[in-house]
Amino acid sequence: MNKSLLLAWVAALVATIGSLYFSEVLHYIPCTLCWYQRIFMYPLAILLGIAFYRNDNGIVSYTLPLSIVGMMISGYHIALQKIPYLQQFEMCKSGVPCSKDYINWFGFITIPVLAFVAFSIITICLIRIAVRKREEETV
Repeated sequence: MNKSLLLAWVAALVATIGSLYFSEVLHYIPCTLCWYQRIFMYPLAILLGIAFYRNDNGIVSYTLPLSIVGMMISGYHIALQKIPYLQQFEMCKSGVPCSKDYINWFGFITIPVLAFVAFSIITICLIRIAVRKREEETV
């Protein structure tokens, strides 16, 4: 059993279920950047689940770019929420502003922070898998 692949899949699954909970149960309307993060997270939940079931470490080349781009979008979203100066560059011009905090646990944990943590866990796990695979190929 590949524990890194399992952890990556669980992180993607929890993030996907969490985002659906926020929007469908709590009725938080996602902003534009939240939608972009979902676009990169939802396929990871499916692809990593299939890869874990098949024990397919080759999935890294397909999923790592999704995870890294999602992490970058989340990082930008966090900066918009936490740095007031950047709000003038906000891309959410209609609907819910990207700088809106639906949650603010402990004064710093917002929805984009949760997404960033999930993308980071996935990215680290996928890099570990890639490094281990490369080491096995060189032996």
